[in-house]
Amino acid sequence: MNHATTVWQANRFGVMTGAEALVETSLAAGVDVCFANPGTTEMPLVAALDSVPGTRAVLGLFEGVCTGAADGYARIAGRPAMTLLHLGPGFANGIANLHNARRAHSPVFNVIGDHASWHLAHDAPLTSDIVSLARPVSGWVGTAASGAGLARLTARAIGAAGAAPGCGATLIAPADFQQEVLKDPVDVELPGPQRRREVATEVVDALAKRLRAGERAVLLLGGAALDERGQRAAARIAAATGAVLYSETFPAAAERGGGLPDLDRLPYFPEKAVEALSGAQLVVLAGALEPVSYFGYEGIPSLLAPPGTVEVLSTPEEDGAHALEVLADTLGAPGPPSPARPDDAGLPDG
Repeated sequence: MNHATTVWQANRFGVMTGAEALVETSLAAGVDVCFANPGTTEMPLVAALDSVPGTRAVLGLFEGVCTGAADGYARIAGRPAMTLLHLGPGFANGIANLHNARRAHSPVFNVIGDHASWHLAHDAPLTSDIVSLARPVSGWVGTAASGAGLARLTARAIGAAGAAPGCGATLIAPADFQQEVLKDPVDVELPGPQRRREVATEVVDALAKRLRAGERAVLLLGGAALDERGQRAAARIAAATGAVLYSETFPAAAERGGGLPDLDRLPYFPEKAVEALSGAQLVVLAGALEPVSYFGYEGIPSLLAPPGTVEVLSTPEEDGAHALEVLADTLGAPGPPSPARPDDAGLPDG
């Protein structure tokens, strides 16, 4: 559920700018790290990062570093990171890693400083169609039309970025609206806690029936199903049914550590992937997409699982870890044994 807040933190001159409203709103929405490669059109936002306490600004010397860092931060922290990039050409320099972020469903909040709105009609050398550049790597794109609009669209962008399964959100901020002095506080709707959908009971029951029947099964884990809970539940299912476990070939992130199951990635080369899946009568997707060959090879199928074997337990939008736990409980799979702990006697404190 969203909740309303009022953005108003006057600077040392007793006023607030649109850029400061943007930074304040992002902080209120839980975004406190900004990976920045700014230029002329972002200078008001650079000043705002200094004048509004709370945001850690990290300078990147190339835009691809900023977008890659924001992607990595979002994957591990599980919450949005901000990028600050210069016009369309600067944003374009970061698109390769934003493509990776899109594939990983990373909640990345991009802010792009654009020319002043009154200057765009003159087609300056660095003017470009930023919206067209942003759409392929963004689930949400917006352009501010006022200083107050910067605050309101920031809240919408961060909400869109964090909605399951996560996506890039790109806000275009014209320089004149960054500089605009706001005489009154701005009311914004901040995004509330984001929860993934739970899987329908009938989906779990249908798969449990097939697994009880002894079908040779592969569980392919991805996304949220690769956290500790999901892996432990998948290990219970494998122990109870003989199913083979794989993760996606290139998972966004996967927890590792003592007591977690050995979990191989599905092989990258299509011949090996086809071989790994060839004996399966049932390929269960938990947060993963149906495996596809990364390139087309003559004589090798594009879809790697045997035809007719793929069933979806949970989509990337759904709570894959919870779905695996429910499936394990439905099967009556015993809980995993407590992992053996190393002797920690003599280890230092702190």
